[in-house]
Amino acid sequence: MADSAGEKKRVVVIGGGVAGSLIARSLQDEANVTLIDMKEYFEIPWAALRSMCDPSFAKRAVFSHSEYLPRGNVITSAAANITDTEVVTAKGDKVAYDFAVIATGHSETGAYTKDEKFSQYQTDHEKIKSASSILIIGGGQTGVELAAEIAVDYPDKKVTIVHRGSMLLEFIGESASNKVVNWLKSRKVEIILGQSVDVNTAKDGVYKTSGGQTIDAECHFICIGKPIGSGWLKETVLKGSLDIHGRLMVDSNLKVKGRSNVFGIGDITDIPELKLGYLAQRHAGIAAKNIRLLMKNANDNNLNVYKPALPLSLIALGKREAVAQFYCLSCIGRLPGMIKSGDLFVGRTRKQLGLLSELQ
Repeated sequence: MADSAGEKKRVVVIGGGVAGSLIARSLQDEANVTLIDMKEYFEIPWAALRSMCDPSFAKRAVFSHSEYLPRGNVITSAAANITDTEVVTAKGDKVAYDFAVIATGHSETGAYTKDEKFSQYQTDHEKIKSASSILIIGGGQTGVELAAEIAVDYPDKKVTIVHRGSMLLEFIGESASNKVVNWLKSRKVEIILGQSVDVNTAKDGVYKTSGGQTIDAECHFICIGKPIGSGWLKETVLKGSLDIHGRLMVDSNLKVKGRSNVFGIGDITDIPELKLGYLAQRHAGIAAKNIRLLMKNANDNNLNVYKPALPLSLIALGKREAVAQFYCLSCIGRLPGMIKSGDLFVGRTRKQLGLLSELQ
C-alpha cells in the first residue's frame, strides 16, 4: 500500500523460517518487502527428519526464497543490528524500514545454500543406511520422530534414545508419552531416561552415559533444542524487549512491547504456547493483517488480536502412524497418521507459499 506520495511502505522481515517466509510472501504485493536470512533457501522444518532417511523427499521441502518471493528482495546474510529506522546485516547492508518483523526463531548453523543442504541430507542418509546401530541423543519431538523414521524404514537397525528428562516428549501428557514409548519399544528401540551423553568422550563406537551405562553405536545424532535466535538483539534498541529467557516480548497484536512498527512472530516470541510450526504460521497471518491496517492508517487502534492456541500436538511415527494429543485426550496409530505422517503437510505448506504442491 502506498503513502500519500505514492511510495509503497518498506517492510523488512528478519528470518526466513516458517513465520518469516509466510509474512514476506503475504505482503510482497502491497509493500516493498525485503527478507533477510542467512540461508538462501526455506526448508519446511517438519520434513527434515524424513529427508534424512529419504533425501529425495527434500526436493519438495527445500526451495529458494526467491521462488515464493518473486516480487520481494532477498538478502542472504545474518542480521547484526536493528535501529529505530533500519536493519544492518552482517555483510554491511543497511536496509531502511517502515515496519520490521523479527522472526529469527532458533539459531541455525551450517548449510547456507540449497546444494549444501541437499548434500547434508545425503550424508545423513548414508550414515543411517550404513550403520547397524544408531544413538539418538534427545527425546523431544525431533529425537522421537527421527527414531521412528529409522525404526520403520530400517527395522533391523538397533536404535537407542538417551534423554535427560524423566519422560519422552515432555511437552505432551504422560498418557501420550507412554503410548509413544510402547510404540518405540515394540519396534525394538531402546530408551534410556534421566541420563545424558557426552559424545566427545566416545571411543571406538562406545558411548558412556552420565549414569555409567555404555552404548555401542556406529553413529549418533544430537536432537536437543537449539538456542533462541535472539542473540543478535542483545546490543540493539530492542535489548529491553527481551525477557530473561531471551524471548522477544510481544503484545496481543504481536507488536514488540514498546514499539509501534516492529512485530515479533514465531518461536522467538514470549507467547505462552507450544512452539509449533502451525502456530508460527498463525502469527504470520495476524501480523500481516495488522501491518496492512497500519499501512492504511498509522493510528489504527482496531488491530487484530492473537489468542494463544489450544494445545494440539501431532508427532509423526514414520510414514503411516502418529500420536495426537488434544487437551487430555490422546490417540496413536493410523488415524492421526492420516492427518500428518504421509506428506508431513509439505504440499499444504508449499501451497500457502504460492507454490505447486508437487514438483513438475
